[in-house]
Amino acid sequence: MQEYSELKGKTRIKRIVNATEYSLARFNSAYKHEAAFRQVVFMNLMLIPITFIVDISRVEQALMIAVCFLAIFVELFNSAIEAVVDRVSLEKHPLSKNAKDMGSAAQFFSLAIIFFTWLLILLPE
Repeated sequence: MQEYSELKGKTRIKRIVNATEYSLARFNSAYKHEAAFRQVVFMNLMLIPITFIVDISRVEQALMIAVCFLAIFVELFNSAIEAVVDRVSLEKHPLSKNAKDMGSAAQFFSLAIIFFTWLLILLPE
């Protein structure tokens, strides 16, 4: 029995290079094919520069940027779930709907985290 995939690089550096290439390619693919992903990226392109303008501490700035990146992570996972569900079958099924809706719910909560984090930091005490 084989202990590793033939597709993976066998050296540490080669694996890191391969993983980086695959990650960037999938990021580009998500941007090209997923409207929701483009919307989250666009939202971050608007929000993150604001953190350099407002008068906040570095920790607050890091937190505000981190929650923005959280939405990108969640959208990538959501898109991956949708791709797997569609790969298995395009027929309508309650379990497929549940999987897609749960991914959407996760994204809703990541956006709520952005909203409330930014609200708490930016509102005057």
